[in-house]
Amino acid sequence: MKLGAFSISLSVKDLQKSKTFYEKLGFDVFAGELAKNYLILKNDTTLIGLFQGMFENNILTFNPGWDENAKKLDTFDDVRIIQQALKKEGIQIESEVDETTSGPGNVIILDPDGNTIFLDQHV
Repeated sequence: MKLGAFSISLSVKDLQKSKTFYEKLGFDVFAGELAKNYLILKNDTTLIGLFQGMFENNILTFNPGWDENAKKLDTFDDVRIIQQALKKEGIQIESEVDETTSGPGNVIILDPDGNTIFLDQHV
C-alpha cells in the first residue's frame, strides 16, 4: 500500500509562536497562511502542519498521489483502493470516501490508541 507523502498535523494554541519555534529547528513555511490559521512547514523531506483552532488532537496525515513537495506522483494507490485494502484487513473506517467517485477524497481511521490517521488525496 502506497500512502503518499507523510506529515504530522499539530493542533497548536498559538500559530505564530509555533511557527517561530519550528523555524528555529530549521523548518521553513511551505504552504498555508497565518490569516487562515494554518501553515505547512518543511525541513528537507519532513513536513509538519500547524493548525490553530481547527481540530482538537494531533493527526497523522498521508497524501496519496503526492510527494513531499506536493507534486503529483505518476503512479500511486488511489485512496479508494487503500480504503478497500483497509477494510479487507479488518480496519474500521471512521469516515469513508465514496468508492463510486474519482479524484480527491479522504478516509479517516484510528490506530489502536485512538490516534487519528487521515488519508487525504488531493489529485
